Amino acid sequence: MTILSVYNNNPLIDGRQSDRAMMVRRGTQILLHEMRHAVLPELPLASGRRADLITLSEKGEVWIIEIKTSIEDFRVDRKWPEYRLHCDRLFFATHQDVPLEIFPEECGLFLSDGYGAHMISRGAGTPHGAGHAQIRHAQLLACRRAKADDGRMGERKTVHRG
Repeated sequence: MTILSVYNNNPLIDGRQSDRAMMVRRGTQILLHEMRHAVLPELPLASGRRADLITLSEKGEVWIIEIKTSIEDFRVDRKWPEYRLHCDRLFFATHQDVPLEIFPEECGLFLSDGYGAHMISRGAGTPHGAGHAQIRHAQLLACRRAKADDGRMGERKTVHRG
């Protein structure tokens, strides 16, 4: 039985995520699971963008969490304002080496150490303008499809062909 593989078999790691980003994601996911959120990483949005994390709360709120691992990472990213159309709350997640004051106050903020995270701010929520209901509905359907696909992938992995 192989214990170590030189090949990456995780479809959620495609080479775009740094080790530090994966650490932030892991800690943030732990907290979100403790908060009883259903969490999906790397989910495509209706706009064609991809959310680092998207969650569905027990209350039915859709949250998008954008992971930022450096000041430069935040500065060069101009796509995150578009994410507001797809969620009820937009958050950033980062680690202790990134100054928290660079993040906009209207967005929520998580601080992660890889073993857990703290919610520093919930933010103001996203404005719900014209078309938000249809976009949000499409996003909820995408979440359901992704979760259903996860279940089917688990079944495929357990099927043995003889």
